[in-house]
Amino acid sequence: MRINKYVAAATGLSRRVADKAIDQGNVLVNGAPPTPGQDVTAQDVVTLNGKTVKAPAETQTIILNKPTGYVVSRDGQGSQAIYDLLPPEIHHLKPVGRLDKDSSGLLLLTNDGQLAQELTHPKYQKTKIYEIKLGQPLQPLHHQMISDHGLQLTDGPSRLNLERLHKGNDKEWRITMHEGRNRQIRRTFAALGYGITRLHRTNFGTYDLGSIKNGEFKAL
Repeated sequence: MRINKYVAAATGLSRRVADKAIDQGNVLVNGAPPTPGQDVTAQDVVTLNGKTVKAPAETQTIILNKPTGYVVSRDGQGSQAIYDLLPPEIHHLKPVGRLDKDSSGLLLLTNDGQLAQELTHPKYQKTKIYEIKLGQPLQPLHHQMISDHGLQLTDGPSRLNLERLHKGNDKEWRITMHEGRNRQIRRTFAALGYGITRLHRTNFGTYDLGSIKNGEFKAL
């Protein structure tokens, strides 16, 4: 396995970040700086910033159907954490992106740094689909503002593709987006005076929640 891929697999870093660490001399193989593109084996000792790192035998990725009330963190700081739902042998997996405590649905966890990079970097424009329920019906003018023109938030414009989940129901919507800024959906609707009572992610890139039950996970 090439050294940058090895470091990425061992740490959850992207290969780009792994390459940077190698170029900066922070990675050693058997005590010496690796040559460009050097292959390493399980018998080699690889260190990053003086600490030994070891790539798993293979990459692992799971889809978790995250329930509301759980935080995407190792330390819940008084709340339940997603790792409370997972067996100890996969606690080394890292979440790809975030869902806030009050949101539910599809959450990917992996030790594949390259996959995580491809799913989260803005240049890859991965599609995300959510189902939401508002506290009050969405007014037609506000629907048009969000879908056609977008709203200006403090961190830039926000434009969401909206589709009714049920005919004649203006409270429940399916949202398709290609961004993923912090609490973007909630902030967009809050700017127009709407509260969200349910926010559930069903799709992320090519991955979908399918039949995975609330609080359960599936290995890919």
